[in-house]
Formats: sequence, C-alpha cells, structure tokens
Amino acid sequence: MSRIFLTGLIISVILVLGWAADHYYDKAVTWRTVAQQSQRLSREQAATILDANERQLNVAVLDEKYTKELANAKAELDALKQCVDSGKCRLRLKAIYTKDNCASTTGMDDATAPRLNNAAQRDYFTLRERIEVAIRQIEGLQQYIRQQCVK
Repeated sequence: MSRIFLTGLIISVILVLGWAADHYYDKAVTWRTVAQQSQRLSREQAATILDANERQLNVAVLDEKYTKELANAKAELDALKQCVDSGKCRLRLKAIYTKDNCASTTGMDDATAPRLNNAAQRDYFTLRERIEVAIRQIEGLQQYIRQQCVK
C-alpha cells in the first residue's frame, strides 16, 4: 500500500509540476509577446517623434525664407515709395487719353504729364504691398504643401 501511495504521490507531483511548467511557459510567451509589441511601439513612436522634429525644422526654414522675402519686398516697396515721395522717381502710367478726358490746352509745350493724385498714389503703394504679401504667403503655403503635406 505504501508503494501505491508513493507511486500515486509521485505521479501527482509530476502532474502538478507539468501543469505549473505549462502555465508559466504560457505566461512567459505572453510576456515576451507583450514586450515585443512594446518595443515595436516604442520604435514607431521614436520614428514619429524624429519625423515631427524634422518637419518642424523644415517648416521653420520655410517660414524664415518667406518672412525674409516678404521683408525684402516691403523694404523695396518702401524705398520706391520714398523715391517717388522725394521726387527722384516718378510713377509711370500706361494710359490712353482721349480728347473727352483731357482739358484742352493751347499748345503741347504747356501741357503737363499725367500724374496720379496723392490719394491714388497711396492706394497704388498699398495695393502693391498687399499683392507682395499675398504672393509670398501663397508661395510659402505651396512650398509647405509640397514639402510637408504631400510626404
């Protein structure tokens, strides 16, 4: 009887140890899978962060470029405006005058060249400035779309 008991006990211990080994093996496989997924996710996040940093630097370079171009265009326009205001330069208009639009003069010698009045001249420079701003903004946005959004 003790032999049967001892054999039963050994078989029971072997079964319990087998079940425990299987249970902990399954847990180890699960943990390894979770660890691999975590590592993959960590690599993906690191790549995403690097890509975001690179894009942010590219956007900063684009912004600096077009801000500088806009500042240069404004400076050029301001210089032209000062030149016109000082009388060194003149705005030239391509205009066609008919007899109905012109005051009659006695001769060509005393006729003055057509000129914009002060309000129209200010409006001209305001419009040119707005056009330059719009052009630079559109170019910057197009470049941003080509470099950042299309990737």
